[in-house]
This record gives sequence, structure tokens and C-alpha cells, in this order.
Amino acid sequence: MQQDQTISVVITTYNRPDALAAVVEACFMQDDRNFEIIIADDGSTANTRETLDRLRARAPVPLKHVWQPDDGFRAAMARNRGTLAATGDYIIFLDGDCIPQRDFVSRHRLLARPGFLVSGSRILLSAALTQKALAEHIDLPAMGLADKLRYRLRGDMNKVLQLLFHLPDAGRERRSFSWRRIKSCNLAVWRADLNKVNGFDESFVGWGHEDSDLVVRLFHAGVLRKDGAFATEVLHLWHREAKRDEESSNRQLVLERAANKTTQAARGLREHVGEDFAAPR
Repeated sequence: MQQDQTISVVITTYNRPDALAAVVEACFMQDDRNFEIIIADDGSTANTRETLDRLRARAPVPLKHVWQPDDGFRAAMARNRGTLAATGDYIIFLDGDCIPQRDFVSRHRLLARPGFLVSGSRILLSAALTQKALAEHIDLPAMGLADKLRYRLRGDMNKVLQLLFHLPDAGRERRSFSWRRIKSCNLAVWRADLNKVNGFDESFVGWGHEDSDLVVRLFHAGVLRKDGAFATEVLHLWHREAKRDEESSNRQLVLERAANKTTQAARGLREHVGEDFAAPR
């Protein structure tokens, strides 16, 4: 991907302004500044808006806040609205509790290639390290080798090699669909490809597999996948597991769409064209 092409980083959030601030601060420190930040807010209260107002005052890149009313888990809708508010041709979806490394945007830019999406990976942090990092405003991407190894040995990080080595682009392509390492908390897709399949499907109920559904529909539309491991890792702050009441039914729907070669979201990007996404003041 050319250096002069703008990338849009769409960050989903819901009522966790301390974690969101850490993620946005890390975005401010990227070694590639040709990108914009879109906060895709799934109904947070005024605390999040106030946090973003403070951050926007010193943002080195454009920072927008797209908000929707709190009506249950609607991350797919938030991501679609964030996409429509974006100006870049390439969209990186990032969660508001996933802290990017300094070269996160530049590594995604290097991996970007027409006809492919990039599914990145994450490193899980413990509850103790998460609490310490947020309370003390620790710059986690700036950790040295000794800190990384110490946290791994103590069990505060579930892996560390991905932070120590970068692997080349060769061999990353996946020519068949796989459930492995599909995470919308770190997923890069060309905007034109999202338009082709009508974006994320908002008809999914509750938590689970709306990201796998997007990837399988893109696959049927001719968009293949590249593995972003050992290049685009994010540090995933600990949080309580979401309710998974609908996970099995959502997975079954993805399996049916895989068999039927479905490409279009039942309710997605096209259903929001012309809407006002501005956060309330």
C-alpha cells in the first residue's frame, strides 16, 4: 500500500474510557502518521465523550467520535457507522481495549494488498497488569525486553515471542477459510471490499461470530486472507468475559452461510447511508 494513502483506524468502545484513552494515546505515538482515528461508540455515557474531547485537543491525527444509543451489544452496527464516517480506502478495526505497538499502522500498511484482508493477532494481559497499567498510565508499547520477559514469566502476558520478532510477508496468505485467529479487535479490510459485502451484519444477536461471518462472506466474494501474526500484535487489556448466550446460534448461522456461499449482510452498511452519526453534546 502506498505511503500517501490514508488509513482509517476504527476503534470500537463502550463505557471504558480509561482503556480507550490508553489505546488512543498509543495511536498518537505511531511511527506512521498518515491515518485517522474514528471512535465507533456503542452507546457510552458522557465520560467517554469528555475523555475524547481532552484527547482531541492534542491529537496529531484527525480524531472523530461516532456514537449510537445504548441498546444492547451492537458492535457490528458501531463498526459499520465508523466505516461510513471514515475517509480512508483501507480500514483497520481495533477494539478500545487493545493497545497497538508503535509500528501497528505501518505494519498493516506493509501487509495491505488488494484482494486480501489482514487478520491481526493479540496478546492477552492479566487482570493485575491491566489494572497497574491503567492506574499508573504505563506506556506498555515502550516496554523493554526485560519487562516483556518478566511479565511473560509471571503469567501477566500469554505470549511474548510475537513482540520480539517480525516475520516477512511471504507465506501469510490463506487460500481457504479457517476459523483460526479471526478477531475484529484487529482486522484490516479494504473499504471497497466492505462495500462489496455490505459490511458487518447487524442481524447477529448478542456476542459472537459477527467477525467470522464477515470474513466468510468476503471469502465468497473473492477476498482472501493474510495472517498478521508476528507483525501487527496488540496488547489486549483484561476484561470480564462477555455473555455468550447466542454464541452457538451465531456460529450455526456462519456455518450455514459458509455452505450457501452467502456474500451479503442482511442488514449492514447500505442501511445507514445518510444517517447522522455525531456524538451528542
